[in-house]
Amino acid sequence: MSLVKLSIKGISYSQTQNGAYALILNEVDGERKLPIVIGAFEAQSIAIALEKEIKPPRPLTHDLFKNFAERFDIVVKQVIIHKLVDGVFYSSIICERDKIEEIIDARTSDAIALALRFNAPIFTYKNILDKAGIYLKSNPLDPNKDSQEIDDVLSNPDTFGREEESNQSGETYSKHSLQELNELLDQAVSHEDYEKAAKIRDEISKR
Repeated sequence: MSLVKLSIKGISYSQTQNGAYALILNEVDGERKLPIVIGAFEAQSIAIALEKEIKPPRPLTHDLFKNFAERFDIVVKQVIIHKLVDGVFYSSIICERDKIEEIIDARTSDAIALALRFNAPIFTYKNILDKAGIYLKSNPLDPNKDSQEIDDVLSNPDTFGREEESNQSGETYSKHSLQELNELLDQAVSHEDYEKAAKIRDEISKR
């Protein structure tokens, strides 16, 4: 299976669900986006790592892990999002010490927070991106404005709310047909509601 390199587009705060965030990963050599619903703590940790000028007065959990790893000459080489089951992404952290590689299982949000701190690349498999990736629809009348609006939404996360599990809005899509789900997915993407789009995409994946 071929690996696809991803970059971080940004973090989008859900306007419809308190405390929910969507981490948007971008296909480096393509146009697909991979939205992953994460908690508030992980969103905060990733946002701080993205904003190089922000330095917490005391190390956050992921900063502590990096300091610990560096003290013992452990380097994070790369992160791979290797599995998607029932809407849950599974990731591995590839570490190296004394030229010996180790693979550590991790939550995707934690793995990405660490990848940022180690400047390690992030990958997923092509079949996962084929299954879960989405396209952002541009406005043909004014593509530059549309692109700018998307960048504004994704690059500046709002104030972080309370930590909350990602799938607690109570909204279910199990009763919708596959055609209806695809239409709802298009609507969610066009409205830049990536948290909702991720849930709909997960329901489509189950089918």
